[in-house]
Amino acid sequence: MMTVSVMITTRDRIVDLRRTCHVLQRLNPAPLEVLITIDGFTEDVHEAVKTELQQARVFVNQVGLGSVASRDRMMREARGDLVLALDDDSYPEQLDCIAHIVPLFAQRPKLAVLHFPQRTDEYPETLAQTDFGAEHSTRSFANSGAVLRRSIYLQLPGFEPRFFHMYEEPDYALQCVGARYDVLFSPVITIRHHYSGQARNEMRVHHRHARNELWSTLMRCPFPFAFGMVAGRVFSQFRYACKRGWSWVVREPSWWGQALSGIPSCLRKRTPVSWASYKNWLALP
Repeated sequence: MMTVSVMITTRDRIVDLRRTCHVLQRLNPAPLEVLITIDGFTEDVHEAVKTELQQARVFVNQVGLGSVASRDRMMREARGDLVLALDDDSYPEQLDCIAHIVPLFAQRPKLAVLHFPQRTDEYPETLAQTDFGAEHSTRSFANSGAVLRRSIYLQLPGFEPRFFHMYEEPDYALQCVGARYDVLFSPVITIRHHYSGQARNEMRVHHRHARNELWSTLMRCPFPFAFGMVAGRVFSQFRYACKRGWSWVVREPSWWGQALSGIPSCLRKRTPVSWASYKNWLALP
């Protein structure tokens, strides 16, 4: 029987975290363990975690390292065969979710990531939705509701800590596709994602996504195709900024500078997939 760990990264969102902890306490069967990283130490969040989930394995980043580095550490520290990734404001709607998840991994040894439909306040129409479509392979997933096979994760580069926030999911999905593992969407369970607006800034999210997408391209796309892909990424992101207005356009170069500073690190960490695999990944929904 495969075992399941749960991992959550949190920062200054006590109400959301408490709600998620209450649900985790009621899961049946229960997970092997719950790992929680407090990214940027605050005493009240730490006390809330210890009160709500006394048996949780708690990691504390005194200075925030970001959700990506936090998840990478928990993936490597976890004891379970599978790791259910959640945000502090998301949780499974089915209390017997583990009983539904484990058989799919047992039946499919090449399954690296299994992710699920989300009912989220970000998209209110999903709150009453019942038909989320059939199972299918995807080019990304959301760490607010996905299960990762840990043995495969440890074979691959995994989440890139330098990303800080954003884009670790498509980058890891690309690694999986390149190694001929599967990333599968399945409506076998659903995730309730309250999607807290706290600590979110649209322009900052755009800049991080654009920067990390470019870094991922440099690390995973084979030469000489990487040059064209990088140019296409920059143009696509600039076009998006143009659609948002002049205030976005004049600030667009700020992420270009960040991206340039990270190029030497990306080149050192290059683990490109084949061009055929990269094209297959691009063609996925």
